Amino acid sequence: MCRSIKTLRPPAMPEVEEADIEAAALQYVRKVSGFHRPAAHNQEVFDQAVAEVTEATRRLLGGLRVRGRSSGTG
Repeated sequence: MCRSIKTLRPPAMPEVEEADIEAAALQYVRKVSGFHRPAAHNQEVFDQAVAEVTEATRRLLGGLRVRGRSSGTG
């Protein structure tokens, strides 16, 4: 599933930008929902899911410890 989502944690990607996290979240929600672009009546819930996955990803990356140190994505 979601093979196009790249690894965001170091050392695979030493500098993660917000755009990288948002792109991964969007790709995940698209894959799970089956919608590339949702219809207007699904847009709000689609956007909310992207925001929540983005935040969860941010927390995950911020909490990971890689080789004895925190990844420090902000």
